[in-house]
Amino acid sequence: MTDPTLDELAAEEAALQFDRFSLDDAWTIGNALREGALARSGAVAIEIALRDRPLFYTTTPGADTSNGNWIRRKRNTVLALGTSTLVVGMKLAKAGQTLEARYGLSPAEHASDGGGFPLRLRSLGVIGAITVSGMPSLDDHQLVTAVLRSFLQR
Repeated sequence: MTDPTLDELAAEEAALQFDRFSLDDAWTIGNALREGALARSGAVAIEIALRDRPLFYTTTPGADTSNGNWIRRKRNTVLALGTSTLVVGMKLAKAGQTLEARYGLSPAEHASDGGGFPLRLRSLGVIGAITVSGMPSLDDHQLVTAVLRSFLQR
């Protein structure tokens, strides 16, 4: 599979929005992410969080404390910029810039590797982040988007 373009990622983010989001939704999506990671043999950390609190967090076998740190940094990037970390990383790579130079974001607190995705309500905008960390950047991102696509189509 080829890497997605920025236009494809923008269309994906526009499509993967919620009309409403509940604690039960967080649980269902979080468990689906865990099952998806296990099926891919991914050693990952998974988090679904609102701006002010976590709603779901788990790790799969083989994940370690560094995965939790990546989750925090990716979540911070999504909340600061309102877009997926894969989009941020692609824009930075294309411009030859860093998070700090382009956005003034500390690399100790932010990350631009794929796997952080905006939790967006159509009526409110970005209310949180859905984040996976542990597999290659594009794989983290695609796990999140595949689960969201499936969830939203039901």
